[in-house]
Amino acid sequence: MTDENETVWLGIDLGTQSVRVLAVTADGTVRGRGSAPLAGRRDGVRHEQEPGEWWEAVRTASRSALFTLTGVRVGGLAVCGTSGTVLLTDPAGRPTSPALMYDDGRAAGAAAELREAGLAVQDTWALPKALWLVGVHGGGRVTHQPDVVTARLVGRPVPTDSSHALKTGYDLQRDAWPDIALDLPEVVLPGTRLGEVCPAAAEATGIPAGTPVIAGMTDGCAAQIAAGALRHGSWNSVLGTTLVLKGAAPEPVRDPTGVVYNHRAPGGTWLPGGASSVGAGALPAGADPAAMDERAAAFEPSGALAYPLVSRGERFPFRAPDATALLLGTPVDEADHWAALIQGVGFAERLCLDYLHYLGAPLDGPLTFTGGAARSPYWNQLRADILGRPARIPEQPEPALGMAALAAHGVTGDPLPDLAERMVRIRTTLHPNPERTTLFADPYARLIDELTERGWLPAQVATQAYRRLNPLRGAGNCATSHDGAALDDGTKP
Repeated sequence: MTDENETVWLGIDLGTQSVRVLAVTADGTVRGRGSAPLAGRRDGVRHEQEPGEWWEAVRTASRSALFTLTGVRVGGLAVCGTSGTVLLTDPAGRPTSPALMYDDGRAAGAAAELREAGLAVQDTWALPKALWLVGVHGGGRVTHQPDVVTARLVGRPVPTDSSHALKTGYDLQRDAWPDIALDLPEVVLPGTRLGEVCPAAAEATGIPAGTPVIAGMTDGCAAQIAAGALRHGSWNSVLGTTLVLKGAAPEPVRDPTGVVYNHRAPGGTWLPGGASSVGAGALPAGADPAAMDERAAAFEPSGALAYPLVSRGERFPFRAPDATALLLGTPVDEADHWAALIQGVGFAERLCLDYLHYLGAPLDGPLTFTGGAARSPYWNQLRADILGRPARIPEQPEPALGMAALAAHGVTGDPLPDLAERMVRIRTTLHPNPERTTLFADPYARLIDELTERGWLPAQVATQAYRRLNPLRGAGNCATSHDGAALDDGTKP
């Protein structure tokens, strides 16, 4: 039962496989939830979705989330989407192209030309994909995934937020688009009020007319808010179809390769991070994850070694457009194969943190696990053991919760870190088993060797990873960074 005077905040998450909606109170209690599946088309480097399906899924998920909440006030809503997903629309905001998803790789040629022109973009970023779409479809307004939904909610085209605009080339320090021949939208900061839910959208979704619609952030940033990881040095590792690490810092983390990029938080500080192409999407379809986790526990470490890319190309912790999924050795059975894959994700996650350390990112705050894979107790502990550091698990490890907190910030003006800490409930904190951390040190070193030999991992980054690994293998307990600065491996994982 709910109090009819109670206010809930709606978070809407446009994911790869589904739309999820949460109705959350100011203390983090989830009063309602709903979801609806999404389909997509994958063929080699091609990955598309039909934009019209997003709205239909939002309608279903919103009505489900609000079904039992008659009389409860909806204070506001915000929407997040997959980072780098882009499409074209007409002046009225109607889609005129399919949506190229976050990992669609057909614009690699355009990305190479942009890099030659001095823009630090990756092959799957939205800017090269927008150029590719314009070349195929002949023009249109460049639009990000959440903008399609917020425009339908408000009843007119709306500005995009600077978080989703980042991979379309928006310069967050100059607050300006690049000088390029594209029809690009107006940009506002996350947390900005875009308008109110119009009567037609209210009838379609069940969200009350007049509900404030607040500019959102990408799904990775949304998950970071949902982890309460907004204080400097805090990090959130989002493990779903792919792996995303995002942290909080007082200044941008500089990376000349563009592998690590920096979002801007609503309060003006910075959210550095990167998105890998490894993740749970590499696991065999149709398997029972809980049963496979139980069987995989017998293979620590696995007899095989994996770098489990979901699709061709890697984008963090190194850029290797031609990289393909790696499996060294022959697993003895499907359980050993499962073990190799989930351990491989843990090794990739560790390498991401090693690279961030190499760049000088602050890593001394808490680490939180979110994303769909955080529902696996075994995998959570395995990752903590491989990383050799504690990890927090929230009760609601979902980006939709982060959007509910951002909606509250946009309406009330309360600082987002304070709101997030009030709304995020930590279910448990995992502590690494030092013996198991040591057990996984040698396979991690072998993976670094293999990635380096293939020319994917830069030698200086490999050297840094080895130095941070040495204390686990009986060497000294101090390493040296790429610029000669001493690094304390005992306190910074």
